[in-house]
Amino acid sequence: MERQVVLTKDGSHTISIPELNVTYHSIHGAIQESKHIFIEAGLKASDLFSYIGVHQILEIGFGTGLNALLTLMEADKHKNRIYYTGIDLYPLSEQHATALNYCELLNEPDYQRLFMKMHEGPWDEMFEITDYFRLTKIKNSVLNFTSDNFYSVIYFDAFAPTAQPELWTKEVFEKLFNMLNPEGLLLTYCSKGDVRRAMIAAGFTVEKIPGPPGKREILRAGKKA
Repeated sequence: MERQVVLTKDGSHTISIPELNVTYHSIHGAIQESKHIFIEAGLKASDLFSYIGVHQILEIGFGTGLNALLTLMEADKHKNRIYYTGIDLYPLSEQHATALNYCELLNEPDYQRLFMKMHEGPWDEMFEITDYFRLTKIKNSVLNFTSDNFYSVIYFDAFAPTAQPELWTKEVFEKLFNMLNPEGLLLTYCSKGDVRRAMIAAGFTVEKIPGPPGKREILRAGKKA
């Protein structure tokens, strides 16, 4: 499938797949979307940094690596370890990753080397990015993914249900529910009624919260202790 680097409204890049009529991030702003949904409403809304230890995060749809980059910056800022697992069946090429302007727009040029290290690193094994961040990239579909880990936060950033309906089902959310720590959170940009109902049927407590520019609402799902 052809992939194109495109500019979004906050000046940051995303990737477009014209054949599927999808983009990896919101055209209203890739960075502002990721910060709003996964960092502010997810990572910072959890109790992740309330104690020193190893914290596990799972991302469904590693994509451009933007969510991982923003999480890495938070781990370094708080001096607390995150083990990050990203699942992606069709990884982005290093050529496309090099073209993305996230570190430049975030005014964090020192992280460009680490961002590329994420993309250049091996698949299906853990490797260190910094003292506070280790990454495991899984080249697979969430449909086939299994893990002995329990995660504090799950970023559900798969393509929209119109493009990948098989990933937005009760069965998939049940699998993720069972991988989540008590009081853990799952975040997604999609607030469709059938997605919310699938999450509730899987055992989640689900709330609609305000979305980023261009998105009225998003979903935050929790697992009660």
